[in-house]
Order: sequence, then C-alpha cells, then structure tokens
Amino acid sequence: MIASLRVNRKTVHSSEVAVCAGRSSMARDYIARDPRTGKAINRRGPVADVDIRGMLPVDGMWLRIPVHEILPLARGDSDGLQISRSQGGGFARRVDALQALHRVMQSQINDAHEVLLDALDDDEGRNRIAALSALPAFALKRHDGLLQCMSDRLLDEDSQVEDAARNCFLKVAPVFPSGCEEILRRELREQRLDRRTNAFEALRLTAESWPEAGCLHLDELIREEDTDLRRRGSKILRTIASKAGATGWDLIGWSLEDEDALVRRNASNTLITLANNEPAIATIFIEAAMLDDDDGVRKSVIRALKKLDMQNPRVNKMVIDGARSRDYNLRKACIDHLPIIMSGETLRDAATELLKQETRPDLRKKLSAYSIDLEIEGTEDEKNRFLAPLERVDPLPEEIDAPRSGDSPPVGEHDKQQSGRPHSEDQA
Repeated sequence: MIASLRVNRKTVHSSEVAVCAGRSSMARDYIARDPRTGKAINRRGPVADVDIRGMLPVDGMWLRIPVHEILPLARGDSDGLQISRSQGGGFARRVDALQALHRVMQSQINDAHEVLLDALDDDEGRNRIAALSALPAFALKRHDGLLQCMSDRLLDEDSQVEDAARNCFLKVAPVFPSGCEEILRRELREQRLDRRTNAFEALRLTAESWPEAGCLHLDELIREEDTDLRRRGSKILRTIASKAGATGWDLIGWSLEDEDALVRRNASNTLITLANNEPAIATIFIEAAMLDDDDGVRKSVIRALKKLDMQNPRVNKMVIDGARSRDYNLRKACIDHLPIIMSGETLRDAATELLKQETRPDLRKKLSAYSIDLEIEGTEDEKNRFLAPLERVDPLPEEIDAPRSGDSPPVGEHDKQQSGRPHSEDQA
C-alpha cells in the first residue's frame, strides 16, 4: 500500500548529490528514501543522468565572466566588471555574477553558497530573480537551505520574482523529490489556479523521473474531496501507468471507480498503455469499465480491447458480453471481433442468438452474414470458394515427346517440305 511508503520529507543530505568532473551530468543521482526503513525507493526503468544544461540560466553575460571574478562581483564588492575582448567583451553586473555562481571553483563552493542564500533574500527583486535562475544548477553542488528559500520566493509579493520561482521549481522538483515534497504538497492545493497548474506540471515531471514519489502525491490527491484535485491528479496517471507497478495499478483502479465521470475518463486513458505492457491487469480493468455509464470511458475501453489477446478465454467472454451492450459503439466493436474469436457453427449460433435482440440495421446485416453457412446457403460463387482445387497432374515424358494427331510439324519441317516443291511462278 502506498500509504506505507513515504519519501523523506525532512531534508536531503549533501552527500546524496555529487557533480561529476565537467558540467555535463551528475555522477550520482539524488536518493529519495523511505523514512521508516532508510532504504532508497526505487526508480522503475532506466536511470538517466541529470542533464545540467536544462538547469542552467538562459545564456547571457554570466558565461563570459572569468571564474576568479565571479565571487567578488556576486558579493557586490564592485559595481561591475568590464569583460575583455578576448573573453567576448561587454560589461557584467552583479546579477550576471549571481547567475554564474555554479561556475566557481570547488574551493569556493561554501562561500558561493552563502552569497546565493543572501541574494535569494535580497531587497532588490532583480537580485532575487538572478539568484533563482542560478539555484537549480548550483543545487547540484550544494543545496542546503536553497529549497526553503525557493519555497519562500513562491510566495513573493513581486509577481516577477514569483514567476522566476515557479520556473525554478519546475527544474528542481524532478531532481529533489524529497526536498520539494512539502512545497509540492502545499502548491498542489493552492487556491490560485496559476500556482496550482504550475504545481501539477511539477508533479508530472517528478512522476516521470520518480514514479514512486509521484504515486505518493497521487495517492493523496485521489482521496481529496476537491473534484478539481482529483481530475488534475488523474491526468498524471498515464505518466506512471507503465512504471509504478502494483502501486500505480491501485491508483488507476481506484480512479476508475471515482464518482466523477471525468476522473474515470482520465483513468481510462491508461488502459491502452496497460494493454500493451500489462495485459492481465488491463483485462481486469477493461472488464469492469465496460459497464461504465460514461461514453468517454467506453471509448477508451473499445480502443484498449483491440490490443488484447483475443485467444484469451476471459477476453472471449468480454467480447461476447460486449456484443449485447446497450452502447452501440461498444456493441459494434465486439460484433466485429466475433469472427476472430469463433468460427463455423459456433459463430453461426452466436450470431443467430444476437439477431433476436439486435435492432440496428447495419449490425443486423453483419450478424445475418455471420449466421449463414455459405457452403450450403451461399451463392454459386460463394459455394465454389469452399471447393478444393484440382490437383495438378504433370504429363508423362513419353506423352510430351509423342506427336499428337492434328499437331503441326515441328519448326523447320514445313520449310523443308516447301523447299522440294517448285514455285509455280519460277516454273513458269
């Protein structure tokens, strides 16, 4: 049960994240842990290194600042720095140096960390924005206190700072799911729709990288009385459908039983994914969802049903039952599948039985075709299709060599015969 699994929400240790030499990827991924056992929760699927390029600020003057000049300028020791032409030229200010803090030498990381913390709480909005753009990349080296400062900035009175904090949150949440757990839980339930929308996007990104961490929040969301929370949460079920295992299947199953039709419809969108990856589980869900009152759910059922193994006895029964459904589209889809799961007399008997209650002309026409034994009742051409083709008999060698009466002489014989006869005109 997912309630028994909780990602460590207190803090994350600096030893949990390391940066490899260079600026391309993390040498060791962040580890989300179960607080009761201390064991790491699993990522399902391949573990990919974090691409630091997605964590960097937008390209700008910060790229040109010499490494040894970054920290003094970020502290505000000077008003600016003239960049030499060999470095690209231009004039760098404090905001540029703040964005470049992740570039400082390893020996300066602690000092740069203090500067970044101060900038995140700076009186100047532009400095807070610059610090927020630097936070994701710098957090890969040291993140103590940074996530809490980001949380505060999400509540900033300056709308531009708040927007910068949201962008920062989208980058950080998928990398530090434990450190962002409480922040995400708060933002998901925010009454302002723009903040709630941003939080659900952060949850989707988190669920892609850490399915179990995503399931933690989804398990809570689908139990909420707020219908909007359940609807938004059910949309993310597709992200974890093939990755979260039994925990994800439970969430999908519960959502398929929700009282809100849109929640059930969103959950039903996972059926095709399940049919491709977990056909046994998909069969159970499809069997129950076939009886749903919502048209959208039944449409998903029809699409997923086509992906199942029609030779499975349980699927056979679903198709036969679906051929009696009140829903026309589902009934039609199942009738189309009848020749796949049965043939001969069994198909004719089933079609004859279904004809007794079918009222739609197109379906009656199809069932009538199924119920006729073409070998006996079909047209002459249809009957001929069932006749076995004649076996080919090769002629004997002597039959090939022996001339037959009426055959013309072999090529050349005619010319020989004609050459012995005088031409009438020449004789004349």
